[in-house]
Formats: sequence, structure tokens, C-alpha cells
Amino acid sequence: MGQAPAPKAADVELWRLDCGGVQVNDLNAFSDTLAYTGRTKRLVASCYLIRHGGDYMLWDTGLPEAVLGKAPNGTDAMSPVLTTTIKRQLAQIGVAPEKIGRVGISHYHFDHSGQAAGFPGATLLIGQGDVDALKAGTPGTSAEPLKPWFGGGSKIEGVEGDKDVFGDGSVTMLTMPGHTPGHHALLVRLKGKGPVLISGDTAHFRENFDSNGIPPFNVDRAQSLASLDRFKRLAGNLKATVILQHEAGDVAKLPAFPASAR
Repeated sequence: MGQAPAPKAADVELWRLDCGGVQVNDLNAFSDTLAYTGRTKRLVASCYLIRHGGDYMLWDTGLPEAVLGKAPNGTDAMSPVLTTTIKRQLAQIGVAPEKIGRVGISHYHFDHSGQAAGFPGATLLIGQGDVDALKAGTPGTSAEPLKPWFGGGSKIEGVEGDKDVFGDGSVTMLTMPGHTPGHHALLVRLKGKGPVLISGDTAHFRENFDSNGIPPFNVDRAQSLASLDRFKRLAGNLKATVILQHEAGDVAKLPAFPASAR
């Protein structure tokens, strides 16, 4: 008997969305070894739209719309900036908010979950460790940006370990704990460009990534280092394009919006 034909691989498309930025006025906020004394840096906040056949998924939702139009300052350790919204960008490519079936969140921090509530009809995919921390009201957490799913009745899936989002290996949430208890990165396999590894906050910027630097606000240093090691090994074995979501220098690794990678 012959084998059944393999299912046809879905057409996958990836956009980088502008979800704000952060002016870091004390870069030691990202080093528990005080490696960046006296330095500042402008970080970006990147989100991603994935089309899998006729299905759409958002990966992270950036800074909250309440920040829109506010000027950065030079006094706060971290000063957020937002010049456009996810919904405005979706409108540019003709994707209605109601078409977003899944919102994947790398972790619960406000610069990754800020605009999620604008998509209450989507299923929220978030690490189970983060779900537990939010439900417990762990210090440093807030479920407010994710209110439709935490008390609002919208569908939520706590992700344990890795998750093959569409069941065909094209989009995989990768467990990378340490920054938060349930932190995940994302692997997107594109037919033309090949594998793309999107970091979440496994690392925040290139120098931090290259030196295995750990921010003092990570919840577990050993897990953070193990996740960095796994991420780098995956990148090497897959020959993947590595994108650090807060690294301005990595923005150009994908086509400038509204163009996409395939």
C-alpha cells in the first residue's frame, strides 16, 4: 500500500510591524554585571504579523496606545515612544482586526503586550509560567494589558514547552524561560527566506546577545543563560536569520513595511 500524500505546505508570509521604541537612559538596566556604565541606547519595539494560508497571527503587540505621541525624556531609566499603532498598519495591508485569529505573546511585559486588548476575538497564546505568575499577581506583573483573557472571557491557551502553532512546523513557539517564567521565542519557516528566529527578550540588543549579558530584572539567571545557549544553537543548526526584537540594527533583516518576507 502506498503512503498517503503529505499535506500541502501552507503559504506563509511575515511582516515586521513598528510597535514603538524605548529610550534607555541607563543601559546598565540590562546588565547585572554593570557592563554599560554611563551608556544610553535607543531600542525598538518590534511586533510581527504572520499569515499562514488564510489565518493570521500576531506575535507580540508592543507598547500601549496610551503612549502614542508622547516625547521621550532623558531622565527616566527607560522612556517609551510610540508613533503608530498595529491597527493602523494592518489597515495599510487590508487586514481587518477581526481576521487576527491568534495573538502570541513572548512574555507579559507591557512593551510586548500593550496593544493585545485590541484583538479580543483572538486566542491568546502565552507561556503557562507567565499565566501562573499573572494569576498569582506576582510582583512586577500586571494582567491589565491582557484583560480580555484574564477575566474577560476571551480564549487563552497556556503554552507548556514548545508549541507547533499550526501543526505543520511552519510557526513554532520555543520555550525560552528566564526573562520571565513562561518566556518564549518564535521560529517562522519561510519558503524563500528560510528559517527566521525571533527572540522575544531572550536578548535585547546585539552586544547583550553576543556577550550573554543578563538584565537584573530577569527572573532566573541560570534559565536565561540556558535559553540563550539553546537559541544560539538553534540559529546555527538551522542557519536561521536571527532577529532581536529590540535591536534597531535587526529591523532591516526583514523587508520594510508594508512589504513582507516569504
